[in-house]
Amino acid sequence: MTGDDLIRLVIVDDQAMVRGALTALLELEEDLTVVGVAGDGEEAVRVVAETAPDVCLMDIQMPGMDGIAATRAVRSANAGTRVLIVTTFARPGYLRAALDAGASGFVVKDAPAEQLADAVRRVHSGLRVVDSALAEASVFEGANPLSEREQQVLRLAADGRSAAAIAAEVFLSAGTVRNNLSAAIGKVGAANRAQAVRIAQDKGWI
Repeated sequence: MTGDDLIRLVIVDDQAMVRGALTALLELEEDLTVVGVAGDGEEAVRVVAETAPDVCLMDIQMPGMDGIAATRAVRSANAGTRVLIVTTFARPGYLRAALDAGASGFVVKDAPAEQLADAVRRVHSGLRVVDSALAEASVFEGANPLSEREQQVLRLAADGRSAAAIAAEVFLSAGTVRNNLSAAIGKVGAANRAQAVRIAQDKGWI
């Protein structure tokens, strides 16, 4: 197979071992070649701009710019590059956010190697590929009920920060932060702030 016929890939994951394993697996396929790797969202945007791959395999949870934000940036700047989310976190909220950001597919890391390679080919051909169990869960669980501000304050509350500490970081009053936390707790059906954080994280809403 000539170089012009190969599907060119960039692999993005914050774990070097995972990047290496995915590279080794996909390079075994005659029609796939890895032209770049990145360890976080910011690096992913740079590498994609430099290499112009056909498909970018993107993790979600990474330090700094996460995979959702990186997907949006990659798709905005590189119309010819399709994004396939490959993650450990099979959460309906992540699926919806990824598709909204412009991803063409969403698969989990424990999928067989041949299934991942097939997903790459299908995404490259213009199709959308979504893990079937996750797609079903997304339909039944519904969309993220939290506003952007509620998501923000819940993320900051996840490490135990007080309303005053959160307020200082997001330039709001402590009362406004408490109101947003209270609204978030009600929307996710939690009994308290800690439970709201756990529920939202499990659903992929924050």
